[in-house]
Amino acid sequence: MVDEFRAAFQELIDASVATDAQHFPPAVHKVYVLASQVPVAERELALEALAPLLSGGHAAPGIIADLAVVAGALVEMGTDPGPTGVEVLHRMRIMGRGAIVFTRAWARTGQDTPPDPEAVTAADETRVAAELGTDAPGATMCWWTIRRHGLAARTMLGHTSVRAHVRGDAALHAELVAIANQLSAHLVEFDDIHALLRMAEATSALVMDRHSGRGFRVLFDGIGDNFQLHTLLADALIGPDHHGLAGERPDPRWVTPYLGGQADPQAQTVRGWWNLVAHDGTWVWNEGVPAEIPTLDGERVLVLDEQPYPRSWNAGRRHPHVRGWLEVESELTAAEARDWWKRIAPAEPALPTHDEDPTPIPEPVVLTAAEDEFASEPAPGLTPRAQDADQAPATAPEPLQAAEPEPTTAQDPEPTQTPAADPAPQSPDREETAEPEDAVAQTTLIPIITPDTDQDTRAEDATDPGRPPGAAMLPPLPPGVSRSSSWGPSWR
Repeated sequence: MVDEFRAAFQELIDASVATDAQHFPPAVHKVYVLASQVPVAERELALEALAPLLSGGHAAPGIIADLAVVAGALVEMGTDPGPTGVEVLHRMRIMGRGAIVFTRAWARTGQDTPPDPEAVTAADETRVAAELGTDAPGATMCWWTIRRHGLAARTMLGHTSVRAHVRGDAALHAELVAIANQLSAHLVEFDDIHALLRMAEATSALVMDRHSGRGFRVLFDGIGDNFQLHTLLADALIGPDHHGLAGERPDPRWVTPYLGGQADPQAQTVRGWWNLVAHDGTWVWNEGVPAEIPTLDGERVLVLDEQPYPRSWNAGRRHPHVRGWLEVESELTAAEARDWWKRIAPAEPALPTHDEDPTPIPEPVVLTAAEDEFASEPAPGLTPRAQDADQAPATAPEPLQAAEPEPTTAQDPEPTQTPAADPAPQSPDREETAEPEDAVAQTTLIPIITPDTDQDTRAEDATDPGRPPGAAMLPPLPPGVSRSSSWGPSWR
């Protein structure tokens, strides 16, 4: 089986470079069928071999988009993304620039929304050509492939190593946030990408317990919202066997889904422990994310206050394909804790009024002038003229800017009902109704594979002799893409 997989993958590489319309589609099919039947080490080698194709101009844009989808599928089978995960993000950045050029030209030539990327026609290219001239084909090609690049990027951002790379590259992070902000207006997949980029921003906090006066530095990753942070903090800090804070330990069945396991239908409702407060006294709502916790001297400070009223929510990760963790790095000395308490606002027993919004406002990510230049790395098929922000409006997009996230409000949201199979945080009180971001995962072309669903899929395949092994785990290629005789849009 290993030899068959290697041969199929080599066929895929050869057909990609040669733009071989006859052999590329069957090679893709073979790789999909065999990938789930070979050791992880074989898939890691195959995934690494895709990096040069994604980073260079060795293949047509349509092929590269399909290969990004293949890379995402391999990762969701349990393969470490390695360097290819980063290349997927760099490729999405390049194609995202061109896609934004397309959407801006589209907006300047009519009032309707852009077409679905996979449904672009010759008439659509002609329309933007009125603004972009000879750059219209390249911009249209970027729009045509952007969803596939976005889906692959979303999968890669589910891994801590890829998020760590983005966190260490401020320019890359800022531009990806800006691209996600602008494209999310047209493609829902980019809402999830934006949320995962925000996840990459916060990996530690200083936690101060008002009741005991103690303080702790905690490290974490893969935390999708403050419901998850709240629960994992209680699991790490409460009880004599941990760090001794007062309170009742969380039911282990509440904790498991926040670490990467499945929710237990018999123990879905989590009951809260504290009121989370920032150093300045503003409330830190459970619907928010750790990246929104205000900083003091570069540290995110979270105060654990007494609950003004009972809270509860459903156990479940906002991003099911991301595993989370939290650990206490160290406890502050008594002297360090006293110094910090002097800088923290005193307890505020009164409930917030409806006349004020206690939610901390997220710190915006703003691109520098150097990061805002489209011409720094032109998208395929676009000349610098079409990407230079200093040119006339007829050929240039407006400067790419990261939009400031809107603050959440303190108004009462309506309670929502969540299916038991995929619980989203919710509560009968006015704080605990979370945004239904899990719905984003259901719209993707790349399925999310967990150990449990993998086992179910194999059983399903075994009962259907008409399906190849592992077929349910494999992402379908967008209709008509890889069957195109030239790996180009049907209108070209």
